[in-house]
Amino acid sequence: MEARRRRQPALAPDERRAALIAATIPLVHEHGIEVSTRQIAHAAGVAEGTIFGVFQNKSELVVCSVLQALDPQPTLDALAAIDRSADLRSRVTEAAEIVYARMAEHAQLFHAARRLIFANEENPEARERMAASRAGLLDAVTAVLEPDAHRLRIPAAQAARVLLLYCGATNFGPYADDSFSGADLASLLLDGILLSDSGEQSKC
Repeated sequence: MEARRRRQPALAPDERRAALIAATIPLVHEHGIEVSTRQIAHAAGVAEGTIFGVFQNKSELVVCSVLQALDPQPTLDALAAIDRSADLRSRVTEAAEIVYARMAEHAQLFHAARRLIFANEENPEARERMAASRAGLLDAVTAVLEPDAHRLRIPAAQAARVLLLYCGATNFGPYADDSFSGADLASLLLDGILLSDSGEQSKC
C-alpha cells in the first residue's frame, strides 16, 4: 500500500510562516522568483492553500524569504573580526574574500531582490531593509580600511565602495568569472595597474 505523506502538525501562524520561509529559501536559490507555490508546499510538507493562510500571496513569501536569507549580520560579524592590527594588504584581502563569498553564495537571491524589491514600488519597507543592509556592508568594509585611511589617495569609504563594486561585478556583471582572488583585488586597489619606469609594480 502506498505510504501517505505524513501530515504536518498544526502550527501557530508565526511558526508556520517561519517554516514556509525556511522551505522557500533553498528553492529561490535554485529556481529564482519563478519558484511555484506547489514546489514550496511540497518542500514544506503542507497543502498549497496553507501558504495563503499566513501570506497574502507568493510574492510576499518570496520577499520575506529573500530578506531573511540575505541577513547581512554574519558577514558584518566576519568583517568586524578582521584583525585591525594586521597590515593593510592582509585586511583588504580578507575583506574582499568575505564580501565575494557572500555575493557568490547568494547570487540568485540578489537577482530576486532586484526584481522583487528594488523594482517594486509596492514594498517600501523591504526596499528600506535592503538599502540599510547595503549601507551596513559599506560601513563595515570602510571600518576595515579606516586604520590606514591617512595612507589612501581617496577616502576609506570610497575605497570600500570600489571593493564592493568589484566583488558585485565579478559575480553579476556581463564579464563575471569565477577566478576571483582577494589578493589580486587588494593589489589592484592598493597598487593600481601601471608598472613603474623600471618595469616593476610599486607596492604600498
